Amino acid sequence: MPAAFVVLAYFWTWMIVDGTYKMTIQIILIVTLALVFYKGSVFNIIASALMGLMIPAACESFTLIGVGLFADTISVNVSGIIFASLPVYMICILVNIIAALLLHFLLRNFRYQLRKNDFIVVLLFEFVTFLFINNSIVHFLMGEYNETLDLIIMLLSTAFMLLFLYLKNNYYLQEQEQKDKIQIAQLQQQFVYYQEKLKDEEKIRSVYHDMKNHLLILQRQINSPETAEMVEKIQSQVAVYEDYEHTGNDILDIILKEKSEKAREKHIALSVTADLSDVDFIEPLDISTIFGNGLDNAIEASEKLPEEQRGILVKAGKMQNFFSVLIENNCLQDSGNTKCRTTKSDDFLHGFGISNMRKAAEKYGGQLTTKCENGRFILKILLPIPERLEV
Repeated sequence: MPAAFVVLAYFWTWMIVDGTYKMTIQIILIVTLALVFYKGSVFNIIASALMGLMIPAACESFTLIGVGLFADTISVNVSGIIFASLPVYMICILVNIIAALLLHFLLRNFRYQLRKNDFIVVLLFEFVTFLFINNSIVHFLMGEYNETLDLIIMLLSTAFMLLFLYLKNNYYLQEQEQKDKIQIAQLQQQFVYYQEKLKDEEKIRSVYHDMKNHLLILQRQINSPETAEMVEKIQSQVAVYEDYEHTGNDILDIILKEKSEKAREKHIALSVTADLSDVDFIEPLDISTIFGNGLDNAIEASEKLPEEQRGILVKAGKMQNFFSVLIENNCLQDSGNTKCRTTKSDDFLHGFGISNMRKAAEKYGGQLTTKCENGRFILKILLPIPERLEV
């Protein structure tokens, strides 16, 4: 973007003499380039683009005025075109660099996405600042400039705008910190739950193994058809504990068993193909985060659909030097809209699942992507498998 803007600004400066609409064209140019090159809030992009014009303009105006108070020559005439003199030009560059560094220091942790009301406030102050700058220049050229009053107004307006943005961002960061604490507590609680489930399952499997053998012995020794039928019925009930996914990861086995039972209760077809037998670099808590949240979201979306449309597909395993996770499910989708509609009403907690999964993926240098097409939500996670160090 900087290179594109320099080229276009150079073309505008040297090829077009009339500068009547220069500021308007510059604003449109910066906003358009920012929207093309950067992904972010439209309000943030427009506000920052306008600040990118207002602050340098203010710096140059005060430099021009300041130098003019102590120097006789602040401009030169070259072939009928007025330019700033070299000292003025160099001081302007220096002042702009200092202002840029100060802004970077103040707003380096700016994460807040401006809302409509905030955007209007910032826009009004930028507009007032713009009018003030032009008014100051006109008064200066007319010899009626009051530098003290203008300097105070300029500093107060700039300070207010920066303070406004700083407080908004600080409140947003505090809110995010609170959300992070809630997320961590939820993840820890979820992980402890699966650990307890794993212990219970191990006990149940042990009891099941012994009971299965006892039933086989009993079946051979009985002669009554009624007793044989009762034994077969008990065997079929106990056999449920043999019908679960063996993925090579105990925590994932427990998660899939629980989610399969939940999906069965809600008449959701769940198809799972997962192999983690040689995948040992992912921590159990992150396994819980990725698959637990992913399946919860898929089940929640599926139960809102007619029974014949309820279906979830899960695939996980090694793919060359990567570990891949794919979770697909049908979802509600508005016509003409590429996004699946959510059914959650709590805006504060909404999105925690995907956010936690994305953080878990990024922890291992991977990435999470989502898309919704043809009424189907597709979530993919790709994690690079770390190279094993040979001793």
